[in-house]
Amino acid sequence: MLYNYHTHTTRCRHAKDSERQYIETAIKAGTKVLGFSDHVPVAGFPEGYYSGFRMTPEELPDYVETLKALKKEYKQQIEILIGFEMEYYPAYFEETLQLLAPYDYDYLILGQHRLHREWDDLEQVCTMAPTPLRLTQYVEQVVEGMKTGVFSYLAHPDMLCFEEGDEDGRRLMEKICITANEMNMPLEYNLLGARAKRRYPTERFFRLAAEHNCSIILGCDAHSAKPLFDPKTEQEAYEFLARCGVTNITDQIRLRK
Repeated sequence: MLYNYHTHTTRCRHAKDSERQYIETAIKAGTKVLGFSDHVPVAGFPEGYYSGFRMTPEELPDYVETLKALKKEYKQQIEILIGFEMEYYPAYFEETLQLLAPYDYDYLILGQHRLHREWDDLEQVCTMAPTPLRLTQYVEQVVEGMKTGVFSYLAHPDMLCFEEGDEDGRRLMEKICITANEMNMPLEYNLLGARAKRRYPTERFFRLAAEHNCSIILGCDAHSAKPLFDPKTEQEAYEFLARCGVTNITDQIRLRK
């Protein structure tokens, strides 16, 4: 991949390999821009709650400073960007943005892994049954997050998706496509989901996105260095998107000014 903005580090507790290993692999793959977007620390978690899939606020300075140093070191070989993957939790949204405010970062990815408040709903979106209530909650929360205007793109938009033949669910998910166009925000084809044979990416969602001519971006969602050089999965992604009728594919995102 020439451009990848979805890359994690060991701070998220479910990734491996060093930042340097990611970078060296990306260089070998011919990547021009490598964006790191580890799971953002969230301000305001209640005392006693531990999130097992994101960095802590105390790890934030090291994350940024490590990447800034590597960005400088490798500037002649590859462009390194510093970002975060972030859920939209309305009650803690502004507080979390304030936590990030002192740091020089390039972008935010919206990736809604949990609903409501994380400690109230421990089931991950990717394993939820797409009941009408859950689908409504997911779409409403994602659309509200998209409309804040702070996110550069929406990761794995079909992590929860309508079933084939569910017209009400289809109309719900259509709101994500409409909002994506309104906000000029790409929707991600998630290569991790494809590699791991998860229930996403789904043809039914990307056919819907194609009907709306949504901008689609490939995201590696790398949790180790190896997937940064995986031409087979990348080629399968382009074939999948062509089969769905997608023609609007981008590798560019809006960066913070």
